[in-house]
Amino acid sequence: MRTLVHLSDLHFGRVDKAILRPLIDRISGIAPHLIVVSGDLTQRARNAEFAEARAFLDALPSPRIVVPGNHDVPLYNLFDRFFRPLDKYRSHITDDLSPFHVDAEIAVLGINTARSLTIKDGRINGRQIEEIKERMCGLGPEITKVVVTHHPFDLPENSPHDDIVGRAKQAMAAIAGCGVDVILSGHLHLSHTGRSAERFEAGGHSSLIIQAGTATSTRGRGEQNAFNVIRVDGKKIRIERNYWQPEGSAFGIATPEHFEETPRGWVRAA
Repeated sequence: MRTLVHLSDLHFGRVDKAILRPLIDRISGIAPHLIVVSGDLTQRARNAEFAEARAFLDALPSPRIVVPGNHDVPLYNLFDRFFRPLDKYRSHITDDLSPFHVDAEIAVLGINTARSLTIKDGRINGRQIEEIKERMCGLGPEITKVVVTHHPFDLPENSPHDDIVGRAKQAMAAIAGCGVDVILSGHLHLSHTGRSAERFEAGGHSSLIIQAGTATSTRGRGEQNAFNVIRVDGKKIRIERNYWQPEGSAFGIATPEHFEETPRGWVRAA
């Protein structure tokens, strides 16, 4: 079995500092095999914010897969935004914009969807779609395959947002063709689990689409700070939403969700 911790939308520069130490302790106690951070490490892509994010990451177990979000691209400095959009991210966090982890049970590929030409939207380009194929298609069915983006492939029911990642349909064709099992994302500051077959026609394949809320930001959008623990056991996946409980200064676990792989793809277990 493999245990993944999925964090998103840290937003250093606008964090609730009371959460940081309990969050670090909680994750350390879980002892995950891998930590995934799906973007927006900072609020305004400033050096001081990236330095805080770096210190937070260094306090967590490794290995880690980290991708940038739209907030990690400078907003007001137009020269930086268009000519060196991720220089600070590369300097403080990682120079690898397509991080990849693979072992005997899981393969996890990070994809950068942050772009200079949009304020909050994101997209996947053709080269990144090819990389999904190169990394994932050759892996055997015994490997649980995971793709990580900041911008989501799905939206919660009745969501007021329309922030699905650009070129989602083309990317989903590659994801389905390679048998990718799970897509992890954030951006909306809302926890959600969906099935790709409910939004995309992808040849009968259905991936799990798992979104994390904001782990540490004060911009909760009606949901308490949260992160996901994802336990992968062959053809079964368990998702545990960990929600911040300010009255006890600790994280609690919502009712876990259980999924299993079937000939129709991943479905909610009975």
